[in-house]
Amino acid sequence: MASASGQPPVEALTSAEQRVLAELCRGHSNKGIAASLVLSPRTVESHISNLLAKTGSANRIQLLLWALGER
Repeated sequence: MASASGQPPVEALTSAEQRVLAELCRGHSNKGIAASLVLSPRTVESHISNLLAKTGSANRIQLLLWALGER
């Protein structure tokens, strides 16, 4: 179910996407996220692309602002 803004709530994200988003909120790069979560950098890129699409964000900054608004 979408929020009033038409964007999905954080609970609508997969657990992997939520973990990647949490690392992104901590300021980590894709490479840092990959190392922290023991994923390939390409997998992290894929999760971030999915997050951008699901939240309607155009870039990482908008995604971060969306995530901060969901807390």
